[in-house]
Amino acid sequence: MCGICGFVSKQNISLDQLKKMNDTMYHRGPDDSGEEIFQMKDGYQVGMAQRRLSIMDLSPLGHQPMHSRDKRLSVVFNGEIYNFSELRKELMDYPFQSSCDTEVIIAAYLKWGIECIHRFNGMFAICLYDRETDEVYLVRDRIGKKPLYYEIEGGNLIFASEIKPLMAREGFCRKIRTEVLSRFLFQQYINAPDSIFEHVYKLEPGSILKFHCGEIKTWKYWDIKEVYHKMQENPVVDYEQAKEELKALLKKAVSCRMIADVPLGAFLSGGYDSSLMTAIAQEHSKEPVKTFSIGFNEARYNEAAYAKNVADYLGTKHTELYINEKEMFDLVESIPTYYDEPFADSSQIPSMLVSKLARQDVTVALSGDGGDEFFCGYNIYENVHQAQMLDLLGGMTHGVCSLPGLKQIGMEERLPFRVRVIAGNRNKETKTQFGAGNYVVRARKMVLGEGIPCHYPIESTYQVSDWQIRRMLLDMDTYLPGDILCKVDRASMKYSLEARCPILDKDVMEYSFRMSHKLKYEKGNKKRILKDIAYDYIPKELLDRPKVGFGVPLDKWLRGPLKEQLMDMCNRDYLRKQGIFDADFVAGMIEEYMRTGDGGPATGTNYSKLSWSFFTFQQWYRAYF
Repeated sequence: MCGICGFVSKQNISLDQLKKMNDTMYHRGPDDSGEEIFQMKDGYQVGMAQRRLSIMDLSPLGHQPMHSRDKRLSVVFNGEIYNFSELRKELMDYPFQSSCDTEVIIAAYLKWGIECIHRFNGMFAICLYDRETDEVYLVRDRIGKKPLYYEIEGGNLIFASEIKPLMAREGFCRKIRTEVLSRFLFQQYINAPDSIFEHVYKLEPGSILKFHCGEIKTWKYWDIKEVYHKMQENPVVDYEQAKEELKALLKKAVSCRMIADVPLGAFLSGGYDSSLMTAIAQEHSKEPVKTFSIGFNEARYNEAAYAKNVADYLGTKHTELYINEKEMFDLVESIPTYYDEPFADSSQIPSMLVSKLARQDVTVALSGDGGDEFFCGYNIYENVHQAQMLDLLGGMTHGVCSLPGLKQIGMEERLPFRVRVIAGNRNKETKTQFGAGNYVVRARKMVLGEGIPCHYPIESTYQVSDWQIRRMLLDMDTYLPGDILCKVDRASMKYSLEARCPILDKDVMEYSFRMSHKLKYEKGNKKRILKDIAYDYIPKELLDRPKVGFGVPLDKWLRGPLKEQLMDMCNRDYLRKQGIFDADFVAGMIEEYMRTGDGGPATGTNYSKLSWSFFTFQQWYRAYF
């Protein structure tokens, strides 16, 4: 787990500048750093740099940039290749010098070319420079566990694990891409390939970028919808077979993620996913696994007691820390430093706190991320299922309300909230993304000019009739990499901690696509098969309870200790000078929010989510402008 950055440029970017870019990511890799510049053909130079968090082969042999023995290939790499030992056996003709997975990437490329990427099972962001072909490749892992940004400027390519190195480059143009802001305000994150800046993009998960003679080409080597349909050609319908095979894959995924030359532990919330990962880890460990959880004094947010019960049952070495509201609040100021583009999922704060706790004892932590998206765990999937059953009735209601007389009196707007949502859900491209339309309207009105849609109008591309499956695939493409994995990466790397996600193992993900959907969801029983595997390790009564999740008292903060800052940020003169937001609309909306408080989505007065998104944007803006 590290940070990488570099460039392919005809401009004179010095080694000192490259080092300055690299050092903005010190938190990602405090153990070592390396920067080198190489001459290409046609007047281009390649700069490659890495900040290293030593996990495998702690010796200097793991230093990057790393080069092949014949000097043909140079690599900088962030992440882990979990099947590197298996690959190494296939590459015995290469004269290995180290025991780290970076050198396996080099040997694999020299034998198989860029197609070697199909053989890697892991989380990674890689830059490869091939002197023989004069090509530079950027590669990102299948699900987007590791971040990779790139900037295209004047025929030059600059890349980095975070945006900070790009901003540190002399001449970087800090022009905000305002068309993404309405979607950000609504979704609370910016999804690939977009970023907050013009000319800066996120390399999409499962993608490769090639730079050759000034030309840039990108393509997908692993696409969720394509892999899903391919796996469905040979479906698994037998429950016991699926349970046995999935369990074996999960055990293998956990086992290979426990390989490390540094202390390892696990995040434990007491929910199904983290508990199952911990149970399997404990099964593979000779000593008690170190587990970590944080607790809240407010009962409706607190899962620490459940986590402790699971830890006691499994016999882990458990550490829990009860945090108060002040400890969470004190982290608000640091958000722009570590989430270096606007990011408003407030669970980032407790995620940072549990990462800080774990880092006191370990350098690597297992997590349960991915279980909800791949095995149908979120409550929205139940809502989507019900909405599909009511869609025909909703269409009829919409049609009746559109009759001239009824439309004139706004009949549809008078319907009860839930009925109105179903009736108004007529866009075939966003069928599973229904909700309170007034939030979308307000998010769009807040920003000056036209913007991209707040929802993702791409659902027909999945070619799946079942709304539940379609929404799961959409979340794998958007919410999982754009929000969840980004949140965990930045929160853990703030404290130089590596987070590993066994459920996001390549073989586990692809096997989940083979499974008949009824094995995951049946008559309201979400995450059915994953739960049953968990029950093989942990009694049902310790796990079977409503999902809680991390909670942050946003409304209390925004209308209390953050009120003065928020009101200053929506000052009309300030907003007009900034030139991004509609000053009168934003100021009026937040003033109304301060007056009315949390009135609930049905009344249209609960603006805490939009206000927090706006607050985090302005906080980011003030940090970097």
